[in-house]
Amino acid sequence: MTISHRLHELGLVLPPVPTPAAAYVPAVRTGQYVWTAGQLPMVDGALPVTGKVGEGPGLVSPAVAYDLARTAALNALAAVAEQAGSLDRVARVVKVIGYVASDPSFTGQPAVVNGASELIGEVFGDAGRHARTAVGVAVLPLDAPVEVEVVVELS
Repeated sequence: MTISHRLHELGLVLPPVPTPAAAYVPAVRTGQYVWTAGQLPMVDGALPVTGKVGEGPGLVSPAVAYDLARTAALNALAAVAEQAGSLDRVARVVKVIGYVASDPSFTGQPAVVNGASELIGEVFGDAGRHARTAVGVAVLPLDAPVEVEVVVELS
């Protein structure tokens, strides 16, 4: 089964690669690897939610942040596909790095970044098993709640 077919089965569509917010490119290919820039959970050119992740009034809930991490990962996969020509060329996902703009009392960053990791696992199966970093940060660009980077090896 192709990755394109798997995306279709999952009801997922690769979005257009989001336009960079500064002086960088969405992804770089070097040899057999593609490294994405940090991808925000942009939908149609805008962030659907902004703010810090945590529990309580005025904060982005961990459940919403989980979904945003899935969106950011899908954006990262779109950047990979643009560099690789097709996600079918991905031999394995090597690393996922997730940043969570966190309220100071929030310590659930791994559960939020699971949104990205689980989406990648759904898409690539065993080839999607990856090393990972999930960290909390004070603020992200455009006041995004999450940001995701992906490194893949091509066949």
